[in-house]
Amino acid sequence: MMARARGAVAQWGHRNRKMILVAAVVAALLAINLPPAWTLATGMWHDHEIHTPAYLAEHGRWDVLELPSDIRVNAIHAAVLPTGKVLIVAGSGNDRAQFDSGTFKTLVYDPVTGQGHLVPTPADLFCGGHAFLPDGKLLVAGGTKRYELLDGAVTHAAGAMTVKNEFPDGAARTFPRGTEFIAPGGQRYRAASDFTLAPASKVVAPAGPPVVTASQTRVWVEAEEPGPAGVTAQRGQYAVAGLEGPDLRNIYGLAEKMTLDKQDYQGLPDSYEFDPVTETYRRVGDMHEARWYPTLTGLTNGQVLAVSGLDDVGQIVDGQNETYDPNAKVWTERPDLKRYFPTYPALFQTGGPDTLFYSGANSGYGPAEAGRVPGLWNLATNQFTPVPGMRDPDLLETAGSGWVGTVQRQKVMVVGGGGVGESSRSTGRIDTVDLSAPNPHYVPGPSLPEGTRYPNLVTLPDDTTLITGGSSDYRGKSGTDNHTSRIYHPDNDTLSVAADPTVGRNYHSEALLLPGGQVLTLGSDALFGDPKNLTPATFEQRIEIYSPPYLFQGARPTVTGGPDSLARGASADFSTPDAANIATARLIRPAAATHVTNLEQRSIALDIVRKDGAVSVRVPPEQSLVPAGFYMLFMTDTHGVPSVARWVRVP
Repeated sequence: MMARARGAVAQWGHRNRKMILVAAVVAALLAINLPPAWTLATGMWHDHEIHTPAYLAEHGRWDVLELPSDIRVNAIHAAVLPTGKVLIVAGSGNDRAQFDSGTFKTLVYDPVTGQGHLVPTPADLFCGGHAFLPDGKLLVAGGTKRYELLDGAVTHAAGAMTVKNEFPDGAARTFPRGTEFIAPGGQRYRAASDFTLAPASKVVAPAGPPVVTASQTRVWVEAEEPGPAGVTAQRGQYAVAGLEGPDLRNIYGLAEKMTLDKQDYQGLPDSYEFDPVTETYRRVGDMHEARWYPTLTGLTNGQVLAVSGLDDVGQIVDGQNETYDPNAKVWTERPDLKRYFPTYPALFQTGGPDTLFYSGANSGYGPAEAGRVPGLWNLATNQFTPVPGMRDPDLLETAGSGWVGTVQRQKVMVVGGGGVGESSRSTGRIDTVDLSAPNPHYVPGPSLPEGTRYPNLVTLPDDTTLITGGSSDYRGKSGTDNHTSRIYHPDNDTLSVAADPTVGRNYHSEALLLPGGQVLTLGSDALFGDPKNLTPATFEQRIEIYSPPYLFQGARPTVTGGPDSLARGASADFSTPDAANIATARLIRPAAATHVTNLEQRSIALDIVRKDGAVSVRVPPEQSLVPAGFYMLFMTDTHGVPSVARWVRVP
């Protein structure tokens, strides 16, 4: 025993000397490198703290997901389909090499299984617009015809050519890409795309000769010779090469000038319906205007209004708006609704059947002095009534906006924003407006902790709004992504702190409410990858999912049965073993988001009657509050915990 005791003491002494040595080494390292060591320790403590039950119940949790490399895409657009899957549209993904190669991508992702697959994408839908139709299909319109060329990168003079046809007889004439136009001075220019000329119109008068009005179209042309030789500063008439006889006289081009100036993106007139069941695109009627960065807003009658965007020669569409009929699959020009907006204006269908609200938020293009004032737009009269009171009214570009709580409140919030163009200015302002007031005006709300461009807003089933992401500078320059989130509480106009996301999100990012009550965030397209703005950034392809605090408050109520369709003004029963504890029921329209614009999302409060083993819900009768389409039905208990949503359709 004495031998074993001596051995134990010797072993302890050996271990003790090792511990003393290790302690000395640690002390030396701390003395040399205290800040990193302290950071490591605090980081470990923070990681422990954010996973405690108390923290989760107060702030929620973020989880990062990385998709397999073969299905990663640049998330330019994202929408929650009535199947519960997420449609992620990249098109060319803001990647000129992909555009030049004709590589356009769309991913269908299932957040329940984590599986996804690419589907054929018929055109470059990058930076188009979208809106859900009454049958659950997603209308996608516009996109990219041509990428921009910045100052200094333009090698061939170019410009818009108006092509006219004064011949009234015969069929339409189609000219191929590369058609030559010859200037009065002999310079030659080539058409950048195919174009079609209708015959001129002819009206036969009772007396006198017929009145002929030339038809016209427009095409982008580029000089054949590089450099200043192709520059023209004067308006001129251009001959079309290869035409002879009367055609040479009747068909010609007109152009103001040809320059080596910066060339903006150019839009497409294409439109498609994406079917969530077959997971395919179907081509429908083209828009009358090509549009890049347009807004598509669903109207009370089930049609869709398209406004703004850059046209087929890179100029902002000057108020020529149009509507889509989902039954006839065609677009109709609306000269009675002529109104100018900057690109991606936030236009909401209000409780008034013929009234849209422009929150003032927008993204991208347009002069600072035009179309920036918020207001109510009466579609019956084309009257626009400004809504005053906005703080920082010159910082509305890249602002987020959305409904405050349920749509019955008729309150809209505007969050953050920045200066026009590549401005470093930003604001953390949150202002709200009550559209049901006799004289609506914005009133101040709380402020975010820092200036925020590109914030994403998501209405949650408990009537709060998650505000997440963004950056304080243009496209996250100088490492300015805001790794913060807040939850806005409409009942007391306050913010509470949500868990901090891991992934920064700025330009080209989205956030979507999932049927499980979680929020999926994706995308981000920073300009630079380092704080000193020296290296180009790569597109953020990781997904992050936020689980709000209500998912850590105990067991969730369940809805076990009920109809698949709900009529306006009618009631329906949904079976649930938690009927006695159900406090609210909400219909939440699935999101379709891009460029900080998410006009589809709206939450509708349903009247409820608790029964034995069931809850009866009643849908409001107003079509302006409840547009036709698919919705997620959430039931929330007295602790604020929502059920998993059931998909229902309002026909």
